[in-house]
Amino acid sequence: MNDRPTTPPPPGDDRPEQDLPREPGSGREGLSPQPFPHDKDAPQDPDRADEVSEGSGADSAVGDPAATYSVEKQLDLTQKSYSQGQLVWRRFVRHRGAMVSLAGLVIITVFAFTSIGYGWIPGWWDKEYWRGGLALDRGRPTLELWPFSVGEHPFGQDNAGKDYFALTMRGTQRSLIVAFTVGLISTVIGTIIGAIAGYYRGWIESILMRITDLFIVIPGLVLAAVFGKMANGGIWPLAFLLSVIGWTGLARLVRGEVLSLREREFVTAAEAIGTGSGRIIFKHILPNTIGTIIVSATLAIAATILTESALSFLGWGVRAPDTSLGLLISTYQNSFQSRPWLFWWPGMIILAIALAVNFLGDGLRDAFDPRQNRTAD
Repeated sequence: MNDRPTTPPPPGDDRPEQDLPREPGSGREGLSPQPFPHDKDAPQDPDRADEVSEGSGADSAVGDPAATYSVEKQLDLTQKSYSQGQLVWRRFVRHRGAMVSLAGLVIITVFAFTSIGYGWIPGWWDKEYWRGGLALDRGRPTLELWPFSVGEHPFGQDNAGKDYFALTMRGTQRSLIVAFTVGLISTVIGTIIGAIAGYYRGWIESILMRITDLFIVIPGLVLAAVFGKMANGGIWPLAFLLSVIGWTGLARLVRGEVLSLREREFVTAAEAIGTGSGRIIFKHILPNTIGTIIVSATLAIAATILTESALSFLGWGVRAPDTSLGLLISTYQNSFQSRPWLFWWPGMIILAIALAVNFLGDGLRDAFDPRQNRTAD
């Protein structure tokens, strides 16, 4: 029972007793009466006015269905949900380096395959890469930037009078075919071997990883030179043989990712309901390693461009009468001082392709990262 004296409210004052001033000894001395939050006519402390106004919306939303609906509607407007495909695309287009690289790579590829034609694709350039002629002005390039003019031979002519633009586009075709074929095949091989080794573990993992180590310890350039000699100058045999040595790094990376993902709850749940191992690997585990796979694939493409150029430069890759970017550099390396454009055009295209593919891989890695949320930024 509370024995403390209380002050009865004056007539006409309907405030509760606990909000009225207390007499000395009541334990509430010096406390000013506080109005109710919903009492609009009651005076408020100016210092607390902002606090009341900021919290009033949240306080009123607790018991007011209309206010609750308004808050939920606001959240829906500001936090729009996206599908996985939409989210990947939004992230990718916001990566400036990737978009610039993609544009550059598309331009190089389109020029390479449409200028002189390839298979059923007709060419719009009127000169053949294999047909020689009279070298005009010592074969100097006729391309001018200001005022812009292409001329008859924009990249110049070689020693035999062949149009160097057509030769460079033909070499770019061959290098791109080899690079993307090797990147695709080596990615598939490395992903499958790494996923199987990481999921099954035990003796299966031991055998697959020892095979991987065997390919790793052999110097890659030596093995590539042997395979290039076996290909006998053909681009398709060269691409398939180079794929045999390009999967080892990705296999070890995927194996490490799968070993970690195999212990997650979603894999345990899939195993508990009787899901097959193949479905678990390809539907549940590998989608979570897509960032690693894509980055490794792009690095493999960039590395293959350089490897093919090195092999052709040494005479173990693409051979005459066909051509590639590396073979062009090798053929005209002695003209570096007298006619440098014969060396610089294929060299700059090799550099542009390698850089574009690497930046593109960075953008795709960020876009496919499954650990980010799925709401608007």
